[in-house]
Amino acid sequence: MTVAGRILALAILLPASGAALELDWSESPAIPGRDSLEGAQLCVVDGRLVLAGGLDARTGATLADAWILDGPEGAWRRTTDLPVATAFAAAASAGGRCALVGGISGPGDQPTGSALEIRLAGDDLAYEALPELSIPTARGAAAWLEGVLYYAGGASGAQAPTGGTALWALDLETGQPQWESRAPLGGPVRHSGSLAAVDGALVIIGGAPATGGVAIPPLADAHRYTEAGGWSPLATAPEALVPGSAVPFGFTHVSAMTASGGLLAYHSVTDTWVATGDSPGPLGLAGAVEWGGRVVLAGADADGRPRLLAMEVRPDPSGFHSIDYVTLTAYFLVLVTMGLYFARVGTSSEDFFVAGRRMPWWATGLSIFGTQLSSISFMAIPAKVYATDWVYFLLQMTIIMVAFPVVFCYLPHFRRTPMTSAYEYLERRFNLQVRMYASVSFVLYQLGRMAIVLFLPAIALSTVTGISVYACILIMGVLSTLYTVIGGIRAVIWTDVVQVFVLYGGALLSLAILVSRIDGGFGAILTAGAEYDKFHMFNWTWDATTTAVWVVVVGNFFLNLVPYTSDQAVVQRYFTTRDEKAAARSIWTNAVLLLPSTLTLFLLGTGLWAFYRANPGLLDPTQPTDSIFPLFIAQQLPAGVAGLLIAAIFAASMSTLDSSLNSVSAALVTDFYARFRPQSSDSKRLWLARALTALLGAVATATSIALATFDIGSLWDTFQGMMGLLGGGLAGLFALGVFFPSANGRGAMTGAVASVAILYWVQQHTDLHFFMYGAVGILSCVGIALLASPAYARARA
Repeated sequence: MTVAGRILALAILLPASGAALELDWSESPAIPGRDSLEGAQLCVVDGRLVLAGGLDARTGATLADAWILDGPEGAWRRTTDLPVATAFAAAASAGGRCALVGGISGPGDQPTGSALEIRLAGDDLAYEALPELSIPTARGAAAWLEGVLYYAGGASGAQAPTGGTALWALDLETGQPQWESRAPLGGPVRHSGSLAAVDGALVIIGGAPATGGVAIPPLADAHRYTEAGGWSPLATAPEALVPGSAVPFGFTHVSAMTASGGLLAYHSVTDTWVATGDSPGPLGLAGAVEWGGRVVLAGADADGRPRLLAMEVRPDPSGFHSIDYVTLTAYFLVLVTMGLYFARVGTSSEDFFVAGRRMPWWATGLSIFGTQLSSISFMAIPAKVYATDWVYFLLQMTIIMVAFPVVFCYLPHFRRTPMTSAYEYLERRFNLQVRMYASVSFVLYQLGRMAIVLFLPAIALSTVTGISVYACILIMGVLSTLYTVIGGIRAVIWTDVVQVFVLYGGALLSLAILVSRIDGGFGAILTAGAEYDKFHMFNWTWDATTTAVWVVVVGNFFLNLVPYTSDQAVVQRYFTTRDEKAAARSIWTNAVLLLPSTLTLFLLGTGLWAFYRANPGLLDPTQPTDSIFPLFIAQQLPAGVAGLLIAAIFAASMSTLDSSLNSVSAALVTDFYARFRPQSSDSKRLWLARALTALLGAVATATSIALATFDIGSLWDTFQGMMGLLGGGLAGLFALGVFFPSANGRGAMTGAVASVAILYWVQQHTDLHFFMYGAVGILSCVGIALLASPAYARARA
């Protein structure tokens, strides 16, 4: 038996690992003067826990007092009272705000249709009235989803329910917001249910049935709602649930308390329930909310005393072993050694940037494949399929389509004369200004991309290895910068070759282990996937705002034209081969690899779904969906092999980073320094290339650490979005040069700048699916340039 066969046999024979969730319970301090929490509204406002209103234990009158807990270790403090004494209102928290809807208020405990929004003003609360419901109701449920406030169920009094199947929506972004009726709730008429926004949809869970008021027996059913699809049934909980106890829990779970005092977790991706533990004692529940990673339960103990309990999931200990860390370290040493080895071969700037134009076509093709298959893609593709279906399969196939125009149309222009920077072609075809614009656009985009390429994988890798996010970023940033500075493009390409073999081999091994872990094997994956429509691939609609077949195919054809025709990190690979024929072979190599690798990753995603559907207790609610593949690797792969595959994911991120470092350095040295100082010596250019690579690596690493430290993700997303506006116009410039001889430099610049403005307007003012942004950018650049070029030509005549 071969070594690979022994590893596979060992992996299949090993039992599935993973421990049950461990829960940490704590109790919040008592609220001064409060002897009851019945009917109180519990929510979160700008990171503070808020408790307001409720019933007086002695008189039964509704209350208006409000309290704030600034942090888990703090003490409750009194704040601005509610405008009206209220109890049993539905509370919904999202971002920095909370909404209270309905409830009972005033003499006679009459239900109300009032609604208000709670925000933090300084250290106290401020209230703003919202439009009223058309039906006065109490004991309903509310949740925010994508900025819209939803309210479901409810009762007209303490006993008689009305509107118990109703769902209302309030969009505060409209000019004159009003409550609008939506599709009636799934399941029986109910009140005191739980409404939660999970995984891009509303989920209603449990509650009290129409008969018997708030009396037992409570419900255990669950239903999912989307605006496009309406209501659909979900798996029923194995036990009856305490009304109002279900709250979002982690990233894709909902936590709920059973009537017997146990805790269950519902997982929205696999549609499964699993027991997570028990509450520390009997608790008559008054309210529940998620607060800073904790589930807070408000209620009363067996003696009627008020209690506020907080439950937190203790993260699963890392599945890594000592041998995994040894494997990880050895892999990194191999990469650095390769950099040192190739440093002896490269002694000129041409060696540093294009490997003396002597790289084998197959190695270059693997490098292109490895660069485009970043660690983000390697983790994100299986995670996306695990969470959804196969609609994105066609996205990958468009890369094969793009290979044809690249080989037959673009490549002859790129290889007509020796070049180091792709943007040299634009100066020869148009003028210096177009070259400068394109090169600056590329450099700015890559500066942003490098930080993201380090930051996003570091989060997932940290959760499964136990290595801190900062250490993950430093390891990837420092090592990739080191071997790129030393070995140049040769080190980049050959390390790419190594990581492609390890990554793809690891994906095949993981798929084999997945199949062996599931009763019924591969057939069971196909059967379960078909039953839940996990292999759905085609959306037959003309709607340009969704993943229609034509949107996926047309949109991604243009999106993939951007890197393969205008991205220096990819085009630079075309210059490293001996001639045009070898460069074409490298492009076909990349295209040929895409079909089997895509099939493997998509089957892996569906397999992960089937595996965790059969083993929901192995899921970790503290980890996002994007971490599902690294989680499986750490849990299920044998010691040593897991370390090798995690090392390969590190290396995939480093592969994308090293390509960016070398290509940005090439653009800066070639398009700026060498262009404006043609008499400079080659030794000085090589020194500058290495110095810039080191500086860029340091900047990317520091920026990525800042992303992890200062929580500036939303600001960074905005920057990335702005930089993304440049890609379509950049590809449009190359399309103009290759296909339209009548286009001139001034017209091309006009088209490129106009495409940025047009694409920005499309992003801000339309619902066009983002897959179409590349088409908008390229076509608008080409169209406007063709219209402007004759005008500029006549003006100069």
